[in-house]
This record gives sequence, structure tokens and C-alpha cells, in this order.
Amino acid sequence: MLIGAAPIARLDVGFDAVRSNKGMLRICLSGDPANFPDCVDDTNATTRSVSAAIRKVRFEGLPYGDYAVAVIHDENGNAKLDTFAGIPREGFGFSRNPPIRFGPPKFDAARFSIKDDAEKQQVKMRYIL
Repeated sequence: MLIGAAPIARLDVGFDAVRSNKGMLRICLSGDPANFPDCVDDTNATTRSVSAAIRKVRFEGLPYGDYAVAVIHDENGNAKLDTFAGIPREGFGFSRNPPIRFGPPKFDAARFSIKDDAEKQQVKMRYIL
């Protein structure tokens, strides 16, 4: 590490209980509570889309800090979480696997800290319909 450089780390995110290999896993890594879990207006969010057959993603070059991960299993490839009467029809998951009640968890429920060179999070995918 260079003197004066901000510490950087890597994050490995694994996915459990993915229903099928169809479609894509759309992942958002954010440090902004105001834009979690959508990451739409979060210019500092890191997003990835990978085949649903992939069960692990690595993020590198991350500054130390607090983050949260949101994942959707976009089975039909339309780049959004499909719902019926507000209930997700596709899979979703979050870092730290917080309980799901009415709507997505808040940032604090999914928040974890990166304070070391490497961090791991295992996200359990959930399907309601």
C-alpha cells in the first residue's frame, strides 16, 4: 500500500438458494443509506449483472467503510424486479440476510463494515411467489 493512500479491500459475495439458472442476478453494492436498496441515484454504487448460474461475485478496490448489498434474480431478463400486487414475483436477497417484513429492509439491517483487506457476505435468495 502506498503511504497516504486510502486503504482498499475486496468483497466476495456468494449466493445461496437461487431457484434456477435462468436470467440474471442483478447486484447493487452501496454505501448510501438514502439510495438503498434501489441504487438508482447512487453515483457511488457498484452494480453488476451476472448469469444466474454464477454463485459468487468479487468486488475489488473498495475503500474501507460501511456497505450493504441488494440482489434481485431477474429470471426474465427485463432488468427489474417483477411484482404482482406489490409482492415480488422474482427472487431477492440482502447482505446479512435480515428478516423481511413489509417491503425491503433498511440500510442498517443489511449494513456490514469493511475494515480489513477482505470481507465475505453470503446472501440467501428468497422467493415469495
